[in-house]
Amino acid sequence: MTTGILMTTPLRHDWTFDEVKALYQLPFNDLVFQAQSVHRANFDPNAVQVSTLLSIKTGACPEDCKYCSQSGHHNTELEKEKLMAVEKVLAEARKAKENGASRFCMGAAWKHPSAKDFTHVLAMVKGVKELGMESCMTLGALSQEQSEALADAGLDYYNHNIDTSRNYYKTIITTRTFEGRLDTLANVRDAGIKVCCGGIVGMGEDFNDRIEFLKELANLPVHPESVPINNLVKIKGTPLENVDDLDPFDFIRMIAVARILMPESHVRLSAGREEMNDQMQALCFLSGANSIFYGEKLLTTSNPLENDDMRLFQRLGIHPEEIFLDEELPEPAVMQQEDSSFYDAMSQ
Repeated sequence: MTTGILMTTPLRHDWTFDEVKALYQLPFNDLVFQAQSVHRANFDPNAVQVSTLLSIKTGACPEDCKYCSQSGHHNTELEKEKLMAVEKVLAEARKAKENGASRFCMGAAWKHPSAKDFTHVLAMVKGVKELGMESCMTLGALSQEQSEALADAGLDYYNHNIDTSRNYYKTIITTRTFEGRLDTLANVRDAGIKVCCGGIVGMGEDFNDRIEFLKELANLPVHPESVPINNLVKIKGTPLENVDDLDPFDFIRMIAVARILMPESHVRLSAGREEMNDQMQALCFLSGANSIFYGEKLLTTSNPLENDDMRLFQRLGIHPEEIFLDEELPEPAVMQQEDSSFYDAMSQ
């Protein structure tokens, strides 16, 4: 065991498998303590960014993602819907803002957006921005030209998950390549849009896949500003409906390690939250999660109700994170001292 690390350690993009594995395998209390300490060095420890996610086009997706109810390859009895009208989307955004959301996320079940639909998508982004909210979209693969158009419209974040490890990816999806996902992330980043990128655990992947997944995220050229960690929602009719449950402590470890590897990113407690009790959610917040989706639906799966989330926030002394302009960002409290409880993965 080493003497520890300073919380001012520069961001890294060269993590090795063994380093990430060593963090993941720390005694649970040590791991959570280190993750919370890193979190406090970079964020208000009692603020959680609150987003609302709306499915603006549902079902009939040509992709074959084994976890997804919207795939046209699976019989999930999901009612298909065309692209929503712009004004209806903006009405939902207004409601979300009134209910406390600071970011409005819009998701469409596409392999990539068509030219016909894309003009409506741009109008949605502009409308959300005019409401004073941050905007986020997930529309499938994007070209460089589409990424630049979204940036010009004012899009703040683009979500495009890598889903799992590079090796396990082909077990889950065959209609899109892992490298193709990285290409879209590069297009989005080059256009100046912030990146929301994470994945799903509990899809039958093994321990090594979870380590590789986190390593891949942490070693991107720029850490995603938002890192959603999803716990698989098992949906009837999908190939993963009977997969074994993930141990809750393994999920919390994923949150904690993500926080340590990507200290300045928002780590989002995302899909699967409805199955988590309040105690598990509290441990996730303690381990560095500081973003949630808020509302009754997370695309096509259930999400805890708004009032339940606010009740839990009140019990924990948590408050929704405020939106700051770049010039108004508060300085984080930086921890300078060393502590023997910190494990220095870099020295192993």
